[in-house]
Amino acid sequence: MTAPSLREIPLRVLPAPVLARSWGLGGRGSVHLIERHARAYRHAWLVLVSGIFEPLFYLLSIGVGLGALVGPVGGVSFTSFVAPALLASSSMNGAVFDSTFNVFFRLKYAKTYDAALATPMRAGDIALGEIGWALLRGGLYAAAFLVVMLAMGLVHSLWGIAALPAALLIGFAFAAGGMAATTFMRSWQDFEFVTLATLPMFLFSTTFFPLSVYPRAIQIVVECTPLYQGVALLRGLTLGVVGPALLWHVLYLALMGLAGLYVAGRRISRLLLR
Repeated sequence: MTAPSLREIPLRVLPAPVLARSWGLGGRGSVHLIERHARAYRHAWLVLVSGIFEPLFYLLSIGVGLGALVGPVGGVSFTSFVAPALLASSSMNGAVFDSTFNVFFRLKYAKTYDAALATPMRAGDIALGEIGWALLRGGLYAAAFLVVMLAMGLVHSLWGIAALPAALLIGFAFAAGGMAATTFMRSWQDFEFVTLATLPMFLFSTTFFPLSVYPRAIQIVVECTPLYQGVALLRGLTLGVVGPALLWHVLYLALMGLAGLYVAGRRISRLLLR
């Protein structure tokens, strides 16, 4: 007779050390999950690389094409105004896609996490590993987009060097938040709420026009959204408009990411160790 696996033991009889590990925020085990995803994409590298082109197409069509018909915005060209916002949106979209659709499939259908928890890996390792993988993909896309911005002369300050880690911070916030939300989803139909959240943010978080065009009541709503924080942060760095306000954007995104990571780890523990 074989011994029951950890996920088959009722949660109430698990010893305290096992419970403590299950509620952790991750550790070295997360590296193994990232390695697993990297190996899985070895033969699908075109899918991995394809995410680079979406923000580039937006930049060429809207930033350059429409920019020829639009005058300066905030003292800079329309293309320079839009480019950092598209970088922030790309970080959001890439992180959300990886931490929602892919995580849901591995959780509900592929049972990847069930197999992972049969090893010494913890639920926190799974959350941290998935978010880490999303950051690696997001970092690849952000770096490629920044190279294009530099080649087109759209980075107007040496502070633009910090745009890459800032883009990774945006990806961390949305990856953690997206994974936490995914653990509450019951079917593919629930992912309509993901689009309902990300599309308005993309359109209205000052991506294509400044905040001043809104009435004050709408400005307050926009300023509370996470994508606006990312857009304002990247725009300030690439245009050289640096001040104490940028620290608030960093704090907002960091707290969002840590909260999402914590919730994702706890929810995976409840879903798989019950």
